[in-house]
Amino acid sequence: MSEVQIKVPDIGDFKDVAVIELLVKPGDAVQEEQSLVTVESDKASMEIPCSQAGIVRQVLVQLGDRVSEGSPLVVLETQSDGAAAPSPEAPAALASGQATQTAPISTPSPAPVAASAPVAPALDAGEDAYDVLVLGGGPGGYSAAFRAADLGLRVVLVERYATLGGVCLNVGCIPSKALLHVTAVMDEARHLAAAGIAFGEPEVQLDGLRAHKQKVVDKLTGGLGAMAKMRKVTLVRGYGSFVDAHHVRVEETTGTGQDKTGATHVLAFRTCIIAAGSQAVHLPFLPDDPRIVDSTGALSLREVPRRMLILGGGIIGLEMGTVYSTLGARLDVVEMLDGLMQGADRDLVKVWQKMNAPRFDRIMLKTRTVAARATDAGIEVTFEGQDAPEPQTYDLVLQAVGRTPNGNKIGADRAGVQVGERGFIPVDQQLRTNMSHIFAIGDIVGQPMLAHKAVHEGHVAAEVIAGELQGKRELATRVMDARVIPSVAYTDPEVAWVGLTEEQARAQGIAITKGLFPWTASGRAIANGRDEGFTKLLFDAETHRIVGGGIVGTHAGDMIGEIALAIEMGADAVDIGATVHPHPTLGESIGMAAEVAEGSCTDLPPTRRR
Repeated sequence: MSEVQIKVPDIGDFKDVAVIELLVKPGDAVQEEQSLVTVESDKASMEIPCSQAGIVRQVLVQLGDRVSEGSPLVVLETQSDGAAAPSPEAPAALASGQATQTAPISTPSPAPVAASAPVAPALDAGEDAYDVLVLGGGPGGYSAAFRAADLGLRVVLVERYATLGGVCLNVGCIPSKALLHVTAVMDEARHLAAAGIAFGEPEVQLDGLRAHKQKVVDKLTGGLGAMAKMRKVTLVRGYGSFVDAHHVRVEETTGTGQDKTGATHVLAFRTCIIAAGSQAVHLPFLPDDPRIVDSTGALSLREVPRRMLILGGGIIGLEMGTVYSTLGARLDVVEMLDGLMQGADRDLVKVWQKMNAPRFDRIMLKTRTVAARATDAGIEVTFEGQDAPEPQTYDLVLQAVGRTPNGNKIGADRAGVQVGERGFIPVDQQLRTNMSHIFAIGDIVGQPMLAHKAVHEGHVAAEVIAGELQGKRELATRVMDARVIPSVAYTDPEVAWVGLTEEQARAQGIAITKGLFPWTASGRAIANGRDEGFTKLLFDAETHRIVGGGIVGTHAGDMIGEIALAIEMGADAVDIGATVHPHPTLGESIGMAAEVAEGSCTDLPPTRRR
C-alpha cells in the first residue's frame, strides 16, 4: 500500500478555475479515469479525472476553491507504487486500451461511389488501433472527433497547426470577422456625424489591431484544446499521410508554423475520417514577392497599401477588400465572369455594389490578369478583356481566385481511396469513400467549401462509424440530407442567400411566387440609418412551399438561418407570415416578405387588385 497525491493535469487554458462540485469523499473507491471534481471557468465546465485506481483517504479541496494545473485534489491509497497511467498525448505508444469490440451491424448502403469498393486488408492480430483517426483539425475535423468521442469511441486527431481550428479559426473565417467588426465600427462612427455625433479621424495602430485579432483567435482555439482534453481525444501534431488502408504516418511539426522536426509516428486505426481541407489557389505567372499575398497573407496586416488589387470577385476577396479599404486603401478588383459575388441573385449584389462603389477605382468584369512583374514602385499588372486598362502598378495584390482541395496531398492512393482529377474525394450520403471504413468531409469532398457544411458532415460520419462499431442501427443509418446550405458574404452590407435563387429557378423552369420587403419600410432599419437593404422570399407557385430566399443589409448573415429552417421544414408563406416576429427588428422583415407574397402585408402600400 502507498499514498499519492492526485493533482490537476494539464487542462489547456483553464487556470484559476473554481471547484463547483465534489464528486468523491474520503473512503470512496475510485477507478482510473473516474471523475473527482467539477471545475468551471467563464468558457465551460469540466470534470477532472483520477489518473489511477485506489481509495480516497483525504479530499484536499473545498467548494469554491480555485485550482490550476498541478493543484492537489485528493490523497489516494493505491495498491501499487503510484506510477501514473500512460499519457493520452503519447502518440508513438498509442495509449493502452482496447478498441470497441461490439459486433458491427449491416446497414443500408447508399449508391457506391466506385464500381466496386476495394476490401481493406485487416489489421494485424492484436494490433492496438484507434477506433477513429481524424485527419485534419478544422471545424469539420474537430467536430467529427468530438462527436465520435462523445459516442464512446477512442479517437486520435492529427493536425499540422499548433492549435485546433484549421484554416477557419486560425487564418480564415474568425480572424477576418474580427477585422471586419473593427472596420464596421470605424465606418459606423463616421456615419454618426449625420446624427449630430462627430468623432475625429481614427488613428490606426496596426500592432494593436493585429494583437486584437490574435486574441480572438487564441480564445477560440484555446477553448477547443481544453474540450479535446475533456473528451480524452488524443492530439497528434503534424502532416498525416496514409501508409496503407489502416495506418497513417505523421511527420511531426513544431513552433507556431508548420516546420517539420524530422520525427515521425505511425498510427493504426479501424476507421478514418479525412478532413484535410483545401488551400488557396496560386496563379503560376505571379512573381514570388511579399507584396503578392493570399488570404492568409492579407490577414497578417503587414501594412496598409495605398493601392490594392483584388484578383477574383468572390466573397473572400471582397471581405478583405472591405477591411483594407476602411483602413485607407484604394481598391481595384478584376473578375473573369460578368459579375461580382457569383452565386447570389444580381438584385442582392446590386445593393452591395451601389453602396461600396466609393471604395473602388475600377471594377473590371470579363477581364483576366495575364502578367505581373515586381518593380521598385510596386507590382505591375497587365490585364486583358472587356474592362482591361493599361498596365497598373499596385502596392499590394491579393490572390483570391478560389481554393483547391488537398485530396492529392495525403497519400490517399496508398489507402485505396479514390481521388478525382481536381483533388476532390467522392463520397456517398454517409460521407463514405470507396473504401468502406474511410470517410471524408468538408472542402475535400466538394462545393460548397463552407465550415458549417463540414461540421454537419463530420457529425454524420462520426455517428455512422459509432453505429457500425457499436451495433446501433439508428446511428449507423444516418445520412447527410440537408436540403439547403446557406451562404453569406460578410461585407458591408452583408449579402446572404439560401436555397434556389431567382436565376436558378428560371434556368430550371420552376414557377415561383416572390415576396420582397424593402427595408425602407422597416422601422428598425430606418432607426439604424441603414435602410438600403431588403429581404426576399421565393415560393414554389404550385406547392406554395418556400424554396429560397436572400437578404442584403446589416446582419443579413444572422437572419438567413430562419429562412434555411423554413425550407427544411417545408413551410409556406402563411406559416412564416403568421409566425409572430418581435418588433422592431430586422428579423421581422422575413415575416413581412412572406406577407407580401400572400398579399396581406399592411406595412407597404396596397397591391393592385387583379
